[in-house]
Amino acid sequence: MSDLVLLTGISGFLGGHVALQLLRQGFRVRGSVRDLGKAEKVRATMARHGADIDRLEFVALDLLADAGWREALADARYLQHTASPFFTTMPADRMDLIRPAVEGTERAIGAALAGDVERIVLTSSMAAIAYGHDPARRDFSAADWTNLSGPGVNAYTESKTLAERRAWEMVDGAGRHDLLTTINPSVLLGPLLDDDPGTSAALVGRLLDGSVPAAPRIAFGIVDVRDVAALHVATMTDPRAAGQRLPISEATVSLIEASRALAKALPEQARKVPRFEMPDWLVRLYALFDSDVRGNLGELGIYKTLDSTAARAILGHPLIPATDAVIASARSLLAEKLA
Repeated sequence: MSDLVLLTGISGFLGGHVALQLLRQGFRVRGSVRDLGKAEKVRATMARHGADIDRLEFVALDLLADAGWREALADARYLQHTASPFFTTMPADRMDLIRPAVEGTERAIGAALAGDVERIVLTSSMAAIAYGHDPARRDFSAADWTNLSGPGVNAYTESKTLAERRAWEMVDGAGRHDLLTTINPSVLLGPLLDDDPGTSAALVGRLLDGSVPAAPRIAFGIVDVRDVAALHVATMTDPRAAGQRLPISEATVSLIEASRALAKALPEQARKVPRFEMPDWLVRLYALFDSDVRGNLGELGIYKTLDSTAARAILGHPLIPATDAVIASARSLLAEKLA
């Protein structure tokens, strides 16, 4: 029998790609969903993309409930914990993000520590590294942590930072630091596996649908979801990953650069894609009427980079170019008639 992996968040954008790569590499996958009613859609998606679904099973787990966690991990060799809440528009109550992120991590890590798991791979984020610092800071690495008392920290960055810190606290408290690997990607883009655009691809959709008249002077680190999924799988067995934080980003791309790449690759959409950058004063005015823009005002003019040296070494191949990931998201959105 092949090794069993418990994969939380299998119905999500990243979770689906991790499941696909695990199944293609011969692992058995036990995917967790909050509602087992989602299982059939995930199963059909995996089959459509060529996976052997005979090695796929499902279990119901809730980030905010104790039931089932230890049983789900009882015979698993590895844990992939990708499940975590995310909203494009920050909720009125910060705890709507923070509580499930932290408590879900506690339940997953606690059950893994109680079981016989050989490696825990936790999906963290660049959000746990590169925020709340002096705006003059540009370059970040695995040694950096988001400063929760600093500027520009929202509920999402707080949730990812607190959840990852709690994970390290738990494994260190158990004297098992090397059991854990955390992966800290920048913005995840790339091909959709189904008709759920998720949150990151929805941002590309806004560039395609004409709702953004000009591009704010904002840049994001971008990495293709296929590379991040491959890293999740590789770190389960690579000794270099033991006890490590692994930031991963292919490049930092401004919204106007992404827009130009889209216009070139998809000329039929070019008339809707932003062609000019918006002055900062106008962005601030526009943000009064657009909550998504308002939530990113702190990133105006800031160009952050992430040291991905260790992640690239473990993957052993060049990362998919960031603009290719943007275009892949766009093509999927159009194919699914979501943009």
